[in-house]
Amino acid sequence: MRLDVLDHGHRLPARLFFRLASTTSRVPMSDVPKTLLYRPEFFGAVFLDLSADAMRGPSFWTAGEREYLAQRTAERLQCPYCAVTHTELVKIAGDPTPLRPELVAALDFLSSLEPVEAPREALVDALKVSLIWQVMNRLANAFGFALLPGQLESGTRSLHRFGYRFPRFLTGTASGSLRHAVLEAPAVTPPALRRAAAAGDAWGPYAATVRTASHRLTDEDIARLRHDHTEDEIFEVTVAAAVGAALDHYEHGLEILGD
Repeated sequence: MRLDVLDHGHRLPARLFFRLASTTSRVPMSDVPKTLLYRPEFFGAVFLDLSADAMRGPSFWTAGEREYLAQRTAERLQCPYCAVTHTELVKIAGDPTPLRPELVAALDFLSSLEPVEAPREALVDALKVSLIWQVMNRLANAFGFALLPGQLESGTRSLHRFGYRFPRFLTGTASGSLRHAVLEAPAVTPPALRRAAAAGDAWGPYAATVRTASHRLTDEDIARLRHDHTEDEIFEVTVAAAVGAALDHYEHGLEILGD
């Protein structure tokens, strides 16, 4: 279920940016920017810096290979929104098929977290891509992201053109790690609740479902939460659960590689 704050709760600079971009492209702003630019000091600013580095910074992988890794992550987590988006981005950034052997090995590694024969640098960079999209896939499923007419073409071309970056006047300056920003820094909910959500132990089965089966969440699940919690609380707990699951996968992968 969509949260009203992700459509109408943004600060003035973001609202003006959305209006200008929509007027220029004649396409409504899509759900990913709306989510990342809602209270960016809590989540979006740090996350966008990580995204730009993972998807368009220096890497063992080409841009097209990174989009392919993102596409396969979305398919594994059963996120139709992200799978369709990255299928389009693969076309724009460069279709990597036939796949390099290293890419085949990296896909196996991300799926199984078992040792494979591939350069360590390649696997670390693949883990960075996976971290980003394991978070976003879960949020897209939980919050009911949907593509409106024209958004796929307009949004993917903008992402590729600007290298996953947004102007600093919209995000502010990112500080600290993703873990600190989402699980430790001051916010509406207490850090203890967000840490519990990250571990899958908050609000009955909700946080665990975000972590392990976000595709199974329904409008009714979010509607029930609204009886007892504000939308800001739901936003923070959902982000915390998604980030916790993604960080667990990322850090486990690094442990296997000896970090």
